[in-house]
Amino acid sequence: MTTAAGFYRPVKVTAVLDAPLSRWLWLVKWILAIPHYIVLAFLWIAFLLVSVIAFFAILFTERYPRALFDFNLGVLRWSWRVSYYAYGALGTDRYPPFSLGPEPGYPARLDIAYPEHLSRGLVLVKWWLLAIPQYLVIGIFTGAMHGGWCVGGLIGLLVLIAVVTLAFTEKYPRDLFDLVIGLNRWVLRVTAYASLMTDAYPPFRLDMGGEERTPTG
Repeated sequence: MTTAAGFYRPVKVTAVLDAPLSRWLWLVKWILAIPHYIVLAFLWIAFLLVSVIAFFAILFTERYPRALFDFNLGVLRWSWRVSYYAYGALGTDRYPPFSLGPEPGYPARLDIAYPEHLSRGLVLVKWWLLAIPQYLVIGIFTGAMHGGWCVGGLIGLLVLIAVVTLAFTEKYPRDLFDLVIGLNRWVLRVTAYASLMTDAYPPFRLDMGGEERTPTG
């Protein structure tokens, strides 16, 4: 994914704010999402195991096995859809599918370009040493991490403000939505990098809004 300005964007995160949204459904989404949380708990264990296998594959072959890459991408997609439905954004009332696939009809989407080649040297250090500054930043966004997703922090606070506003005005503030998606986009970029799925270092830049935009300058 290359823009006219030559900027390579291996991680593409898009989201569509559904309207209208229920004023009160968000109060019980934590219950409705429990089946997903149970499945994702097992999927994230598999994700970590697959990442370890991929680490050694990259170290010896400079390639991330495609089947393993597609599985981990599926876990991230599934997690992003659940996060978007629940308390990572609360941007839709459409129940997320139980699927590892791309699900183009769902309002929250994620794609990561498959890398034909990955650095043996970077695989040794990027997931811990090089990513430390990014971990510090997204730690502020998320407060705590669970499977790469927020359970508090700045994102949780902004989403709470948004849905309280929704409850009283029947509208999800657009500016808040754009900011929440921008913060989630940053988290997803770092997650993909730390999971060895790309060598492109995540930019220290807040790209807000539901659509990916071409950087200027």
